[in-house]
Amino acid sequence: MADPSSYRPQPGQIPDSPGVYRFRDEHRRVIYVGKAKSLRQRLANYFQDVAGLHPRTATMVTTAASVEWTVVSTEVEALQLEYSWIKEYDPRFNVKYRDDKSYPSLAVTMNEEFPRVQVMRGPKKKGVRYFGPYAHAWAIRETVDLMLRVFPVRTCSAGVFKRSAQIGRPCLLGYIGKCSAPCVGRVSPEEHRELAEDFCDFMAGRTGAYLSRLEKEMHGAAEEMEYEKAARLRDDIGALRRAMEKNAVVLADATDADIVAVAEDELEAAVQIFHVRGGRVRGQRGWVTDKVEAVDTAGLVEHALQQLYGEESGESVPKEVLVPALPEDTPALSEWLAARRGSQVSLRIPQRGDKKSLMETVHRNAQQSLALHKTKRASDLTTRSRALEEIAEALELDGAPLRIECFDISHLQGDDVVASMVVFEDGLARKSEYRRFQIRSFAGQDDVRSMHEVVSRRFRRYLQEKLKTGEWSPEDGEEALPEDDGRPKRFAYPPQLVVVDGGQPQVAAAQRALTELGIDDVAVCGLAKRLEEVWLPGEDDPVVLPRTSEGLYLLQRVRDEAHRFAIQYQRNKRGKRLKAGPLDEVPGLGETRKQALIKHFGSVKKLRGATIDQICEVPGIGRKTAETVAAALAAATPAGPAVNTATGEIMEDERTAPAEPSSERGAEQ
Repeated sequence: MADPSSYRPQPGQIPDSPGVYRFRDEHRRVIYVGKAKSLRQRLANYFQDVAGLHPRTATMVTTAASVEWTVVSTEVEALQLEYSWIKEYDPRFNVKYRDDKSYPSLAVTMNEEFPRVQVMRGPKKKGVRYFGPYAHAWAIRETVDLMLRVFPVRTCSAGVFKRSAQIGRPCLLGYIGKCSAPCVGRVSPEEHRELAEDFCDFMAGRTGAYLSRLEKEMHGAAEEMEYEKAARLRDDIGALRRAMEKNAVVLADATDADIVAVAEDELEAAVQIFHVRGGRVRGQRGWVTDKVEAVDTAGLVEHALQQLYGEESGESVPKEVLVPALPEDTPALSEWLAARRGSQVSLRIPQRGDKKSLMETVHRNAQQSLALHKTKRASDLTTRSRALEEIAEALELDGAPLRIECFDISHLQGDDVVASMVVFEDGLARKSEYRRFQIRSFAGQDDVRSMHEVVSRRFRRYLQEKLKTGEWSPEDGEEALPEDDGRPKRFAYPPQLVVVDGGQPQVAAAQRALTELGIDDVAVCGLAKRLEEVWLPGEDDPVVLPRTSEGLYLLQRVRDEAHRFAIQYQRNKRGKRLKAGPLDEVPGLGETRKQALIKHFGSVKKLRGATIDQICEVPGIGRKTAETVAAALAAATPAGPAVNTATGEIMEDERTAPAEPSSERGAEQ
């Protein structure tokens, strides 16, 4: 534990201007990022008597070993830089909101020739219109099902679309009138895009004008005695009204706003956001976080707004943001939001009327979310604590293994041999710490030798991390890592327990790797699949945990997760190898130019027969690249034509990659 006075800057060194500061620990990892209107005044608050600081602030300054700062011109720049650094360094003492799940959104892929309506999760993509997020995917599908009657936009995948175009017959939705079937040319690309734009306008809240237009058309059809058309329009209006009823009107003035509410206690905080568009609730999301820094409600709101709008732009940032408390730098935050939207954004606390009532509703949701989180966490924490205690007792460890790493080897009949490392901290998977390995030291199938290599590589990197702090001296010829830049490192933290997927041979290999590196404070065990026996190094008999043991359940979860992660990597690697062709071996030839070559010539066979001058005619292909392509294709010329073994016919060389095996003989290990 460091003394803050040991790294306190001299008063004259700190500028009295806006900026962003970073505290680093003894390993040069960034542990806290903050911003200030005056760096001198803010940093002085951290270097007063530790006894007078908030307990969380005191823990942070005593963990830190140095502080540095960056001066900026305005408070808005400080806000943006603080957000960027928190995202980049992931400091342990900053409040970071994490979704308890990936909320689905309704997406319209306007970046495609024929836009598609679908449910999407994860990061947003350029050129895609998003609506939501929603609490449940089924709510999106119900809404879309009602609206496809009026806006028959494509919803099928690229594979289904391409297949329908090839056979000249639309899918079922095209036959029942819920798709305009652009795959078979029933509508032109322009007409289909217009349908998609109308769909987006309706979802964005511009419903009144569209419904009025439909009603006018319905009455006109009735007057012209086109009763079938009038009935169809009547049913369309009914479907749209039912879709609208799923989103109740909460603001009568058709406001576009986001309402943010916070529920908190001494240790944790929950944030709920309602997305209101056109006066209706179009989406909802929520976060829960540990209060790892001394922060009040206004500070929590500021962090939430950074998280919510840090990657957004345009209409994704609403005209109005309603909050329970205004952050300290409200003008700077409003200016930052306005820059992201491209127009003025109002940031305020609702005082009366419908907006205040809606804020109270959102706050009740936040309170319920926090209460539910605490109930789940208390139950889960008890189970996980019992599991870790049972493992420690069964393996005779000095303490509970708070960090467990598990290794698994995967291959297909000795090809594409890979390994995985998964990490569980406090009994929970920490996916950001997962790592993948390719076996490099030999070829073929040898799980024991592979396990020795992987464990050696992982802990050799750990020792290199310790080298920089002086805790370990390298052997002759060992290379040190480059200077630390403050980002979280891949292998910086050692586990208390290493679990390997296998029995005595794999356990012995892992233990031998640790012994060779001089590491004697990490326990090793193996979990054999056949009888779920736990093997320890040097023991002739396994440790048998009861079938109802929480410790056994945790070890099984860790082992199964490592197995899943290894198989996923092995399959991806094998798939890339099988799809590889001669163009993949051309240095400097990216995917775009490869596609341009194939599109221009039609096939690899025709490209192979082209001259260098003909290859140069392709846009983006210079003469040097053309010569390289020609040389690569000449070197990869097949010995003879491909033959379909089922029919005996000679196949066109449209693709040069070997076909996927019909069956995988042998289990993936």
